[in-house]
Amino acid sequence: MPSGYSQGIAVRGTQIFVAGQIGWTSEGFFESDEFWQQTRQALKNTVSILSEAGAKPEHIVRMTWYITDCQEYLSQLKQVGEVYREIIGVHFPVMTIVEISKLLEKRAKLEIETTAVIPE
Repeated sequence: MPSGYSQGIAVRGTQIFVAGQIGWTSEGFFESDEFWQQTRQALKNTVSILSEAGAKPEHIVRMTWYITDCQEYLSQLKQVGEVYREIIGVHFPVMTIVEISKLLEKRAKLEIETTAVIPE
């Protein structure tokens, strides 16, 4: 069985839907073209938005990752795992990763869409 995510989850509470986040800063600048560094920034952006709604990383129940290159993702999987644990922790929601041909922002290598639920 694959590791790093859950196969299913059931929750009740206040739902928070975070639009797709890419690897640029809040000022709209990409600090790197490295996949794992853009992952770090996209996750930081996600956690920042969640905190505005009173949610924490452990409230994440679903993530959909849209990536432009599966091979690049796989070649940097160790670094991606490290930044995931650094920002999200040891919490593994249900996840889907889909390779797509491109994103709206030309320098973006991934976009992460997130759903969180704050328990009742």
